Amino acid sequence: MADLFANDDEPEAETAIDADAPLADRLRPRSLDEVVGQHHLTGPEGAIGRMVAAGKLASIIFWGPPGTGKTTIARLLADAVDLRFIAISAVFSGVADLKKAFAEARKMAGAGKRTLLFVDEIHRFNRAQQDGFLPYVEDGTVTLVGATTENPSFELNAALLSRAQVLILNRLDQPALAELLDRAEALTGTPLPVTPDAREALIASADGDGRFLLNQAETLFSVKIDEPLDSAALADFLHRRVAVYDKNREGHYNLISALHKAMRGSDPQAALYYLARMLTAGEEPLYVLRRITRFASEDIGLADPQALVQCLAAKDSYEFLGSPEGELAIAQACLYCATAPKSNAAYAAQKSAWKSARETGSLMPPKNILNAPTRLIKDIGYGKSYAYDHETNDACSGDDYWPEEMEPQTYYTPSPRGFEAKLAERIAYWQKLRTGKQQ
Repeated sequence: MADLFANDDEPEAETAIDADAPLADRLRPRSLDEVVGQHHLTGPEGAIGRMVAAGKLASIIFWGPPGTGKTTIARLLADAVDLRFIAISAVFSGVADLKKAFAEARKMAGAGKRTLLFVDEIHRFNRAQQDGFLPYVEDGTVTLVGATTENPSFELNAALLSRAQVLILNRLDQPALAELLDRAEALTGTPLPVTPDAREALIASADGDGRFLLNQAETLFSVKIDEPLDSAALADFLHRRVAVYDKNREGHYNLISALHKAMRGSDPQAALYYLARMLTAGEEPLYVLRRITRFASEDIGLADPQALVQCLAAKDSYEFLGSPEGELAIAQACLYCATAPKSNAAYAAQKSAWKSARETGSLMPPKNILNAPTRLIKDIGYGKSYAYDHETNDACSGDDYWPEEMEPQTYYTPSPRGFEAKLAERIAYWQKLRTGKQQ
C-alpha cells in the first residue's frame, strides 16, 4: 500500500506544482515565514521558530481546526531541519502501513538520513496502535508529528503525549484569510469577481478555515463573471449563506461580540436584536448557535443547567426543520440564555483545575481508591480499606481522594444565583459530613 505514503525524499517532490493542481495546493507556503495566522508558533519566539533555530526538532502534536496549516507546517519543518518527510493518514492506514513506515525510517537512519513521520488525524488510531509509536519515537527512528482536530488530552495515550509537545494552531483570523485571498489573486493574475462587501462576507463564511476559503475562491475564478457579485449574488452563486455587511463594515466579529455581551448583561431585547442582525444578514445559523452554546457553559453554567439543554435542543430543531423555521429555536435558546441567572464559576473552576493538572503532572491517586483486578496489584495495596460509600451512613465515607503529595483544592465555588445556590448547600452538606468523619 505504498500509495498511502507521501515521501518527499524523491526528486520529483521539489518540482513545480502542476498548474492543474487545486488552488490550495498551488498556494502552499514554501517556507515557514510564509505561513499565515500561526506566528505565535512559527515566529522567532514561538516553539517552532526556536526548534528550527536550534536545528533540533522534538516530536509534536498539532492540535487545531481544519484548514489552519497543520500538514503544511509539518512538511516545512522537515525541510527546515533537513529530515526526510513521510506522511500517512490514520483514516486510510493500518498496522501494516505503520510497520512499513518504521522499517523505511530505520533503513534510512542507517544511511544517515533521519525521518519526520507526519500522521494526519492521529486520534483515529486506537490506543494499541498509538502505543506502537512509542519505541520508534524513543529510539529516534522517527520524529513524530501528529495532527488532530480533537482534544489530545482525551484522544491520545498519556504515554504518547508525554513524549511529544502539544502545539495549538489558531483558527485563521480575518487578516490571515484576507492575505490568502491576496495571494490567490496574485497567483492567478485575476481579481476576485466580488464587491468589497462580498469579499468580507466570503472571508467571514470560511469561519477560520483557509482551505475552505481557497476552494470557494477557486470556484469563483473558474467561471466567467461579467460583473462583480454582491453579497446576495455571491450567496446564490456558492449555494451557501454568506453574511451581508453594511457600509460601515460592521462584520460578524463585532456582531457576535455584541450578542455575547448582551446575553451576559441579561438584556434579552438587545441580544435578540443582534441575533436578528446576523441571521437576516445571512450569517450561518449554526455558527451563531455554536457561540450561544458556548455561552451557556461559560457564562451560565450550573446557575441554570437547562441553558445548555436548550441550546442542544435548538441545534436538533434547526437541523430537523432547516431555515427559516428552525431559526425560531435559535431565538428561543438566545432568549433563554439572556434571561437565565449568570455564573462563570464552572468556567473559572475548569481553568483552575486544568492549571493544577499541568502543574502536578502524574501524581498517583491514593491506592485505596484504585481498582485491584489482579492479585499482584492487590498485594501492593490497591483497593485496600476502600469504603464503599453506599454502605456508610449518609452514603458518604469521608475518604480523602486527593494524591498524598497534594493538599485538597477548591476549584469550584458556586455563585449565590439560580440553581448554584442549591449546589452551594449541597457542597456545604457533603463537606460537613466529610469533615466530621475525618476527625
